[in-house]
Amino acid sequence: MDFRAYSISWNLTKRCNLNCDHCYLDAAFRGGFRSDELNTEECFRVIDQIAEVNPNAFLILTGGEPLLRPDIYDIIRYAADKKFMVVLGTNGTLINKANAEKIKAAGAHGVGISIDSMDPGKHNKFRGVDKAWESSMHAFDVLNEVGVDFLIQMSVSDMNYEEIPEVVAFAERIGAVAFNLYFLVCTGRGQGNTDISNAAYEKALKTLYEEQMKYKGRLMINSKCAPQYKRVVYENDPDSVYTRTYSGGCPAATHYSRISPEGNLTPCPFIEESVGNLKTSTFKDLWYGAPLMQQLRDRKNLEGKCGSCEFSAMCSGCRARAFAETGNYMATDTSCDYEPGQHGGKEITLKIEDTLGLEVEFRTQWTEEARSRLDRIPSFARGMVVKGIERFAEERGIAIIDEEVVKKSREEMITKRGAMFPFLKKFINSENA
Repeated sequence: MDFRAYSISWNLTKRCNLNCDHCYLDAAFRGGFRSDELNTEECFRVIDQIAEVNPNAFLILTGGEPLLRPDIYDIIRYAADKKFMVVLGTNGTLINKANAEKIKAAGAHGVGISIDSMDPGKHNKFRGVDKAWESSMHAFDVLNEVGVDFLIQMSVSDMNYEEIPEVVAFAERIGAVAFNLYFLVCTGRGQGNTDISNAAYEKALKTLYEEQMKYKGRLMINSKCAPQYKRVVYENDPDSVYTRTYSGGCPAATHYSRISPEGNLTPCPFIEESVGNLKTSTFKDLWYGAPLMQQLRDRKNLEGKCGSCEFSAMCSGCRARAFAETGNYMATDTSCDYEPGQHGGKEITLKIEDTLGLEVEFRTQWTEEARSRLDRIPSFARGMVVKGIERFAEERGIAIIDEEVVKKSREEMITKRGAMFPFLKKFINSENA
């Protein structure tokens, strides 16, 4: 497997205007700039280093609350100029027309905002601040007015897992491009919280699949920190393209990593152990060479049920949750009640040639004009799109791919992939795409 740093979540600051009980970063409002945070120039240098490993990285700039950093627009612009796909992860309470326009002008591809209940009181209690829900609702109006894409994120818990369909319906109604359901890993302030029961966890995953089928082609729906979701999908449809979004299950250290405000690199946001600091080491050296990164990539060393499960290749369990519960990164993910052997006991492997996160490989001659169109495709989908267009050309005996071939291939691509990835309609199915 090619362990490419596809997605990086970057906590730019611990400063935050909310006080969420489940915060893995233990963020809080502490006033002005913190001297231990990476400064602007250091952030630029880290972005340069990421580009050496993956020039098409998907970069999530979050916090704390990233809008509390006055240089946030400079950081967005620098990463966007590198051709990264940049998403700003914010609680939404500070969004107004002026900064929404700055976010757009800086080149962000979108904004992620958390909504944990359609009941304002429940959401505000969860977030620890009065009127947080109302402020986030205003943010959606502003983002729609300014023309900034947004997605809605929800952290599932005992108090809200029955509300998943309601929040998904709301996300589609107000024009979100995606809905992400996060499953709590008990770290940071979340260590004292009680995660949902295994039965509720399984119910939430099954509900998510039902919603994914219901909104197919209209809203991109994902699970986060729940690699078992692929098993749920497989049990409903073994041939589903949803099982092939990425190879290898839990993405910690294989496709994903986190940068802390101080510059520490960790395998994911919910694994606190640093593999090194980017003030003194390079992203490339730590990503490829850190012992913990290498340990997490060797999934043959999974223990317990995760090691013997036929779904280990596509799931592998959440490694952060396994460590939080047992102190062992390779132990069983205790949130999963599935007993190995129910699907024959033989490891189930899936095709990954049409997956997200593929490298962009040109096997056919392209005109410069046709290649330039790819800049409008999200970085995580470019490899998949290139492969689809080249297959379209090969099947028709076309030797050179030009703009006309790209246009003609889009209808077939949307038919095959648009149901799973609605953004392809926006980025491909238009005369300006």
